[in-house]
Amino acid sequence: MNSKRKESDRRIEDACFEVTAYAGEGKMLLLKKGQVLRLIDVEGNQSGDVQIYNAHDTSERYSAQNTITAQANSMIELGTVIRSNEDNPMLTVIADTCGEHDTLGSGCSAEGNCVRYTDKTRYMHSCRDTFVRTLQDYGMSKRDQVCNLNFFTKVILDDTGRLEFADGISGPGKYIDLRAEMDVLFLLSDCSQLNNPCNDYNPTPIRMAIFNA
Repeated sequence: MNSKRKESDRRIEDACFEVTAYAGEGKMLLLKKGQVLRLIDVEGNQSGDVQIYNAHDTSERYSAQNTITAQANSMIELGTVIRSNEDNPMLTVIADTCGEHDTLGSGCSAEGNCVRYTDKTRYMHSCRDTFVRTLQDYGMSKRDQVCNLNFFTKVILDDTGRLEFADGISGPGKYIDLRAEMDVLFLLSDCSQLNNPCNDYNPTPIRMAIFNA
């Protein structure tokens, strides 16, 4: 098996909690230290945009810079330790059947859609709007957003510094298992982007399952 991929020995029927996020939906889950979260790309090629917070102090949250620097790699893959802005471990990738996940491409927004895809896309759903709606239910605001992770998505950085969304890196039933290294709030936006290949131009569900330690 590819060294970037590893099957889990956890059975989905042993999960203590499950929920499915559909295109345009946001789901916030509390993960206790030691619990394992599985994200499942139900139909394949669906981008899951994610924000992560310390459950006891939300001023501590995911840091793309610290995560990338610590592993000298811009992709999230098997063995990656996802780190906070205080450089503490938040989550560790312990199983993965997809192989690579993006840290470079920020979540889609109304403004970004207009710049990239013309003003006609201004009122389409976006992950940034989904984040804001969900964060408000937890006493946070748009100021609490950070540069997010994009699971089941790959953004290619070329020699000129240009970013381009790749297509076809995931598939139906592909999943990633993340072990919580602290109590965290895990916010997923099931991306509804229709204008680039991150969702194969067809947004589909992401299933979320939690396993006890």
